[in-house]
Amino acid sequence: MSELTFEQMLEDTIKTIHSGDVVEGIVIDVKTDEIVLNIGYKSDGILTKSEYTNDSSVDLTKVVKPGDTMEVKILKVNDGEGQVVLTYKRLAADRGNKRIEEAYNSGEVLKANVVQVLEGGLSVVVEEVRVFIPASLVSDTYEKDLTKYMGQEIEFVISEYNPKRRRYIGDRRQLITARKAQLQKELFERIHEGDVVEGVVKNVTDFGAFVDLGGADGLLHISEMSWGHVEHPRKVFKVGDKLNVLIKEINGSKVALSLKFEDQNPWRDAADKYAIGNIVTGRVARMTDFGAFIELEPGVDALLHVSQISKEHVEKPADVLRVGDEITAKIVDFNEADKKISLSIKALAASAPVHDDNEEEVSVDIEAAITAQTEDDVQS
Repeated sequence: MSELTFEQMLEDTIKTIHSGDVVEGIVIDVKTDEIVLNIGYKSDGILTKSEYTNDSSVDLTKVVKPGDTMEVKILKVNDGEGQVVLTYKRLAADRGNKRIEEAYNSGEVLKANVVQVLEGGLSVVVEEVRVFIPASLVSDTYEKDLTKYMGQEIEFVISEYNPKRRRYIGDRRQLITARKAQLQKELFERIHEGDVVEGVVKNVTDFGAFVDLGGADGLLHISEMSWGHVEHPRKVFKVGDKLNVLIKEINGSKVALSLKFEDQNPWRDAADKYAIGNIVTGRVARMTDFGAFIELEPGVDALLHVSQISKEHVEKPADVLRVGDEITAKIVDFNEADKKISLSIKALAASAPVHDDNEEEVSVDIEAAITAQTEDDVQS
């Protein structure tokens, strides 16, 4: 019997490998562009960065170190230079395909980082398999700029699985929609008309503000923003403001809100403050041909009819008054039911001392009752 040579004995101890085999190797060196592994073969295995991952930003020296054990797949037993070519990402992709298939069949929610923002959507990687999330499936509202998602970990489900065409589609929108529906359900089980709840201003329009109540948006109409006059919602609120709002009405999924709390209603003690005969001071809020509306306090306006401005004939209020003027007058009528108050400068003047010169009397009457806005501006 012939004796085996050293080379033959060594050859017998080395395993046989074939392309496609999955083997375990030990990392013996890590470079910026490749990893060298001992796979128990006569030649070391070479794993390039491009065969490790699809993420070009990965630094191999940060994710792998000598001594680590890795499972890899044989691409080529001999690359022409006696080296074994390995792949890690394709093995991971095989497992990733299986993972995605299972998630697709079960409806499992997956998590992955956004690795690329494309014109038509987002790209994420699940165990080395790229999943595309179209822009229309990123959110339940239209988003023009998707760059904010770059690098973020997001949740999604697989809505389309086609391994033959390598088409894997993710859907984030249905998760957002489902969560909002659940939050809305919980919100409507919790709130009732008359409740005071906290909300955040989500949007401001010409007619009001939409307030996020944590599951549904409520409308705070301009007419419900204050007991007084609100010129424009944007002068009062901005997006992000936190408010304590009153649930005025719930109609299906629509919620009407208010900031007109009854304990702050200026008409609660109006009967005493604005009794007939009382002397009051207010500012001209707006004018018509028949008179001027005087704001006595936010939410309480009174009418100064043109016939009550002076003892002398006044053609129209604008001839002697302008918006912003401060006037002092007597209350001549109070109707709490209709929330109407009537004023008279003439009645106030009637109780003042009578002058011999009628022209001087009229002039003094009006000047005494009106403090022009220009004077206030000068003082300020």
